[in-house]
Amino acid sequence: MENSLIRRYIVIGSRRMSNYWWASVILLGGFGFFLTGLSSYWKTNLLPIINANDILFFPQGLVMCFYGILGILFSIYLWLTIFWSVGGGFNEFNKTNQKVRIFRWGFPGKNRRIDISYPLNEIESIRVELKEGINPKRTIYMCIKGKREIPLTRVGQPMTLEEIETQATELAKFLNINLIN
Repeated sequence: MENSLIRRYIVIGSRRMSNYWWASVILLGGFGFFLTGLSSYWKTNLLPIINANDILFFPQGLVMCFYGILGILFSIYLWLTIFWSVGGGFNEFNKTNQKVRIFRWGFPGKNRRIDISYPLNEIESIRVELKEGINPKRTIYMCIKGKREIPLTRVGQPMTLEEIETQATELAKFLNINLIN
């Protein structure tokens, strides 16, 4: 929802396409390793593309079962974070009630809902952090009185320079505060 008094920026969180891809690939790989290990134990081909007679159960088959179980467990963890939408939420800047609301979903438990509100007059500035290289970091921070900085952008998948520049500029203009580097 965007109008002249309210700005809301959606944060995707763990429901990114890359997480769906990796959860699926790791699940398939984990099952492949696990079935190959079991095939070597039973001396029968559970997978048509693997010849289990060429693999000894100890140590290769046992190690493949272990890696398969680890892959399946890690994939289940990824699928659960996607299902729970961990990290997803929104940033809402509301001039009507003079509040900023930062909302995120966490892991299940008593602190699943992360819901933080600040009065607009406590916001000092918007800061952009740009770090290029192998692991680029492009983050927009909201600087609050008392030297606290709250990240407003999603984690994991950096925004393009144009997107981050546009969003930070729009937000600083909307809140009528300084934009700093």
